[in-house]
Amino acid sequence: MTTSQTPTHSQTQTQTHGQTARSDPPAVRPPARPPLWDRRFTLYFTARTVSMFGDAMMPVATALAVGALYGVSGVGFVLGTWTGTFVLLVLFGGVFADRFGARRLMVCADLVRVLTQGVLAAAFFAGPPPFWLLVTMAALAGAAVAMFLPGANGMVPLVAAEPQRANATLKVADALAHLLGPALAGVLIALTGAGAVYAIDSGTFLLSALCLALIRLAPADVPTDTPAGADSAARTGSALLRDLRQGWQEFRSRTWMWAVILIWVGYGVLLFGPLVPLSSALVGARLGPNAYGLAVSFLGVGTVLGGLLALRLRPARPLAAGAVAMALYTALPLCVALDAGLPVLLAGHVLGGGALAFWSVMWATSVQTHTPPAVLNRVSAYELAGSVSGIALGQMLAGPAIALASPGRLLLVSAGACLAGCVALLVTPAIRTLRRAVPMDGGKPGAPGGPDGE
Repeated sequence: MTTSQTPTHSQTQTQTHGQTARSDPPAVRPPARPPLWDRRFTLYFTARTVSMFGDAMMPVATALAVGALYGVSGVGFVLGTWTGTFVLLVLFGGVFADRFGARRLMVCADLVRVLTQGVLAAAFFAGPPPFWLLVTMAALAGAAVAMFLPGANGMVPLVAAEPQRANATLKVADALAHLLGPALAGVLIALTGAGAVYAIDSGTFLLSALCLALIRLAPADVPTDTPAGADSAARTGSALLRDLRQGWQEFRSRTWMWAVILIWVGYGVLLFGPLVPLSSALVGARLGPNAYGLAVSFLGVGTVLGGLLALRLRPARPLAAGAVAMALYTALPLCVALDAGLPVLLAGHVLGGGALAFWSVMWATSVQTHTPPAVLNRVSAYELAGSVSGIALGQMLAGPAIALASPGRLLLVSAGACLAGCVALLVTPAIRTLRRAVPMDGGKPGAPGGPDGE
């Protein structure tokens, strides 16, 4: 999609009958791109980056600290409690974010996680924490994330005039956080114990809450009223169900959206869910645990590169471009399944990380710019619930599936599923033909432009 003007030709009229020659008006230049790093986006970026850094430390802390006390089953139960609570409550998080405002709900969710991580930090400093405390704090933290994430997606168009640039920048920060966070967590646990990791995580949420509280949105962006009668009905179950039903209708009315999520559920079960347990077992057994850790780091490098690419490219059909990029993700499970050497393995992880990052930016931007702001948080909740539930199911089925086939063969199935999903994305007209929403005056996303929706 091009925004350039056709070249203007300088023309003058000769003087006739004593009249002075006149020139055509000067060429109209395309409007300058609005700045990304204003006060609102800087605060939002800081809030998200520090909390993502804290989150990136948690899997290592849970695996090492909880695993040392309660074994693999204990780690699985704690993580399962977190995921289960999130899936159960994320739809309500979308409703509350639309009703009360995403920023306000995100601040409250951050403060809850300050409490949960602070309690766990104190417990680890005092001695081995009881298992019931770990499970309880995991449930509370999962509920807080369910309240936080739908609004986090909906906030991007409110703090950035160009959501794609903002999403790409956040994706790069997320990748860097996941490169540095696990390494720092491992060092801290070795030197000081798990308490320090949980204390730092609690501090990141406190800083995030402060930055979010300082963001001042334009009056038009702040929800000032609710549907008629909502003030009296907000506390009733009927109002909650009405909001959930409206979010579902908005989600279902967009064929491109529910079709992508349907494919992504399949990806979660056959690709993303089993990939980590199966690839870690294969690579660790063949090349050693250090090789797998190096591969994960190169996955992060690829994610950074994919985010940087998404900063520069602005495809007219973002989901079609993302689907083409996702075909490269096939290299990741394929190189593990075929017992590739370390250089090829690392290259496959770079390709996989870049492909997934580029798709993620295209997808998030499409959701944010093609969904009415009044229901964006609820719609985001439905797409989050679908995506996460598929991954959770894939993780649970990975263990039993090993009894039916070797990990290598299962990863070949994952690679085939990745390619099949890309084909499904591209042959679905609603996905393939979705156009990029162009900014209107003031930088706000508008309807797709051009005679055929571009």
